[in-house]
Amino acid sequence: MRIEILGMGCQKCNALYNVAKQAAEELGINFELIKVEDFKEIMKYGVMTTPALVVDGKVKVAGKVPGKDEIKAMLQ
Repeated sequence: MRIEILGMGCQKCNALYNVAKQAAEELGINFELIKVEDFKEIMKYGVMTTPALVVDGKVKVAGKVPGKDEIKAMLQ
């Protein structure tokens, strides 16, 4: 599974990265976690507010940091 965190390195972007990593590790799934900070790459997803969580190329949430349980549900 490919998990991408879209954002320019703000505090919320870093928080989403950490929570997504914890959620994936707790689920025991095989994953690749990538930070995408390039504005042009972020725009390819049509995301206007960051942070955003992308799973296997699909935007799951943008503009907020969901809780770990919410992220687990998105990853399953």
